[in-house]
Amino acid sequence: MRRCLLIAVLMFLTACSQLPEIQAPPSPTVPEAAATPTQIEPTPIPASPTPSFFVEKLPDPNSAQWSLIVSGLEKPVDLQHAGDDRLFVVEQRGLIRVFEAGELLTEPFLDLRDFVDASGSEQGLLGLAFHPNYAENGLFFVNYTDARGNTVVARFSVSPDPNIADLNSLRVVIRFNQPYANHNGGGIVFGTDGNLYIATGDGGSSGDPAGNAQKLDSYLGKLLRIDVDAADPYASPPDNPFVDGTGLPEIWAYGLRNPWRFAFDTVTGDLYIADVGQSAWEEVNFQPAGTQGGINYGWNIREGAHTYVGGTTEGLTDPVAEYGHTLGVSVTGGPVVRDPSLPDWKGVYLYGDYGSGLIWGLLHDGQGNWQNEVLFDTDYQISSFGTDAAGQVYLIDYVGGAIYRLVPSP
Repeated sequence: MRRCLLIAVLMFLTACSQLPEIQAPPSPTVPEAAATPTQIEPTPIPASPTPSFFVEKLPDPNSAQWSLIVSGLEKPVDLQHAGDDRLFVVEQRGLIRVFEAGELLTEPFLDLRDFVDASGSEQGLLGLAFHPNYAENGLFFVNYTDARGNTVVARFSVSPDPNIADLNSLRVVIRFNQPYANHNGGGIVFGTDGNLYIATGDGGSSGDPAGNAQKLDSYLGKLLRIDVDAADPYASPPDNPFVDGTGLPEIWAYGLRNPWRFAFDTVTGDLYIADVGQSAWEEVNFQPAGTQGGINYGWNIREGAHTYVGGTTEGLTDPVAEYGHTLGVSVTGGPVVRDPSLPDWKGVYLYGDYGSGLIWGLLHDGQGNWQNEVLFDTDYQISSFGTDAAGQVYLIDYVGGAIYRLVPSP
């Protein structure tokens, strides 16, 4: 029954302003959307020295299920942990909530509603990352749109109360202009190398009218990489690809449209970037650990692996998976599963669609071979995924205001 209603649901969602952005552009020339997920043949990746990090095949989806753990949230968009048993939930309006011992605490960890512009469907408090040494230094970072609609990444410290942040400790790390209200990116993640990675959208509107994603003198349409420990507020790592002056020194990767959520495999260090598409294709990009920066993922020359405005494709890196808009409208990247209670899911990267509620599993064997299948068909508007300190996997339902955990089926 749900599958019969899918097209009607997608048409409704496309007409609404929701997060991430899902509006179609004015009639671009694009190929027909595929009826099934497309398996891209990527450039071969380096072989993993430890293939035991991955299962040999995608798991039986009936071996796990999504279990409700908390509801009553308002537009949740992110979930992180600080290395202990607590979960920190980001609400788009500007609050960070604490979930501890099965209870959602009334007092927020941080209240940024006076600093955040959350008036647009893709604006607000969008991302949270705890410093790898948070237990010692109490530092964490947030990504939000300010009163002028521009992107701010700021640093805070915790107060003597571990469940309350010190609002007066605010320190702006980096700020840059956003020409439109949509495509703000929002994800911030510490990599296994200790650097802070920041996902930025192409600046918004439709089709990247200014070509920001391909410009090396723009922060927009990029994955930035900075070292927040080497200088105050940060330094650009010396092995970033454009520190020689050929581009902005903070840029790590480019050619992205709206990389709403990205994640590192906590075991291998491999990087997965889910990039929200324009009108026809949603994509997942991959960068194996140890790869040098400077990768160009192709937007807006291409949408996914398909021509958009066109131009030279030399040097572009293909996505490792994509799907057409018959299956969804806005990709949401998740984590690589490393939950000890789910051994058959070891090494599986999860990603979903905000509009259709479908959830895929993507798996590589360390030799460049990929498996990609739909594992769950849900009713959730998936704004984000997350993990806790034990590696358990969570899903955020934006409209339902709820969080679910992936647990073994009884």
